[in-house]
Amino acid sequence: MDKQAYLQKINEIIANGQFKDAWESLSAFTPPRWMQDAKFGIFIHWGPFSVPAYHDWYARNMYIKDSPEYEHHIKTYGKDFGYKDFIPMLAAENFNPDEWATLIKNSGAGYVVPVAEHHDGFQMYRSELSRWNAYEMGPKRDTLGELLAACDKQGIVRGASSHRLEHWFFFGHGKQWDSDVNVPLTTDDLYWPAMPEPPNQDLFGNPAPSQEYLEDWLLRCCEIVDKYRPQIFYFDWWIQHNAAKPYVKKFAAYYYNRAMEWGFEPAITYKHDAFMFGSAVVEIERGKFSDIQPFFWQTDTAVAKNSWCYSINAQYKKAKTLICDLADIVSKNGALLLNIGPKPDGTIPDTDKAILTEIGDWLRINGEAIYGTSVWRKAAEGPTQTITGQFTDGNEQEFTAQDIRFTVKGSYLYAIVLKAPEDGKVSIRSLAESGDTHHLPVFHGIVKNVTMLGGGEELKWVRDANGLNIEVEPATHDLPVVFKILLD
Repeated sequence: MDKQAYLQKINEIIANGQFKDAWESLSAFTPPRWMQDAKFGIFIHWGPFSVPAYHDWYARNMYIKDSPEYEHHIKTYGKDFGYKDFIPMLAAENFNPDEWATLIKNSGAGYVVPVAEHHDGFQMYRSELSRWNAYEMGPKRDTLGELLAACDKQGIVRGASSHRLEHWFFFGHGKQWDSDVNVPLTTDDLYWPAMPEPPNQDLFGNPAPSQEYLEDWLLRCCEIVDKYRPQIFYFDWWIQHNAAKPYVKKFAAYYYNRAMEWGFEPAITYKHDAFMFGSAVVEIERGKFSDIQPFFWQTDTAVAKNSWCYSINAQYKKAKTLICDLADIVSKNGALLLNIGPKPDGTIPDTDKAILTEIGDWLRINGEAIYGTSVWRKAAEGPTQTITGQFTDGNEQEFTAQDIRFTVKGSYLYAIVLKAPEDGKVSIRSLAESGDTHHLPVFHGIVKNVTMLGGGEELKWVRDANGLNIEVEPATHDLPVVFKILLD
């Protein structure tokens, strides 16, 4: 590829398009309707790091002496076995993109975000910019392209993610000893540039990414856009670095203009204020907001607590926990991007499958309270509180039958009770009535009838000063149940 010609093309698209590479112009972005309606997507971490089945940061950590990954690597593979030697072992001999797409569809997800390139620099797609890609090595297939084509057939919106910028320093520790990284590197090498890791990877960390590296980053991102036309483009952290800002703005302008040209609504998700607020979709990694936000946002988390990729030591969450997370996030104007980790042979672990299947079973009955809904005047009631912030979902919260999340669509309010009531009794305090017009309750309108999704018949209910009191059959499970309440 003629890189200079491609850079010129990017500049021309921006110059001739509506969106310019300036925050004032990019603030014309609006979150796509399709994403606000879908609420739920599937994230996929798959690459050479799946082979050691330890952690998705294995590529970095295996070169840090005395780290658990280093000790594991030396014991299992030996000192002379480098990260690049995992690539032939990513054979993907059982990769069936149609099976993946069917599983994603059956999970109830509306969009998919496979990792196109992780921090390790190996591209899971056919690239003209580097030979270190899945079409030329490892699987020797365009795994990203095949999966997105299969998802198209299922009506699943296509996406992609780039974690490339952190590659600047990802292999840097390998230069500190006689590893296979500690050789003269060229721009054609997988490990290039293997720079020293900046302290805390902060906004002004040095050595800062160079112009050559950032232009390469921009080209790789734009190549994904041009080859695969993702409707959502996910960025991991460190694109907030000061040196990256001009290139981040340039990418956004290029992508938004291309989306207009091709006729779809795009979304970029970002962390750590990498984008000016309002120019893309706010992302929270493994975390949430504690209350409704006036802006649409997304959280990404994984079915495993301790890894993003396939791991033999994975500690899995319960499907029930993730269903509760989904309800909590949607009630606060958010969407959930849930990650799974396929095996090196291209199969999806049975536990991942089981979790997605259980979520899908719940959504087939209760999805009406999720898809296409909006926030109510309050998100929640009940004793269990969620905490605002990144990296707060390490422990699985236990909810009670008093913990309720609200969504609304048309004339209906949906009350999602996060644990089905064992005694068959639910009281929604936010719908209490009051005869004192000087002290209005949360809702001062009329409740006309109440049903439960999956049931259909009107339930017995009484509204009084304590709340809307509903009677149902005592629960035989502890999954969330949804009450559909007609208001006037």
